[in-house]
Amino acid sequence: AGETVGYGNQFMATKKTRVGVVACGYADGYPRHAPNGTPIAVAGKMTQTVGRVSMDMLFCDLTDIPQEDVGASVELWGAQVPVDVVAEASGTVGYELLCAVATRVPMKVVD
Repeated sequence: AGETVGYGNQFMATKKTRVGVVACGYADGYPRHAPNGTPIAVAGKMTQTVGRVSMDMLFCDLTDIPQEDVGASVELWGAQVPVDVVAEASGTVGYELLCAVATRVPMKVVD
């Protein structure tokens, strides 16, 4: 408790919190203005972002997912986390997020 995360110390933990680092940031196309609490899924379990999105990383709350560690799968938007939910939290529309995904991000298109 009392520790901060991210640029500008935007998030301060009010209790003991386990924070994960995700290797994706606004340079990859994740919205820079996504606020604390934007939903994501880690290993199929819903959680949320904490702190400000950085260029190459973002942070998430793993407090309620203690079994997950380095290498866990993360869904920033997809089947569990609709892109429009992330977009709304970020003050934009889903199409803008999809168009902003950087070429350095591996993609798999499925029908």
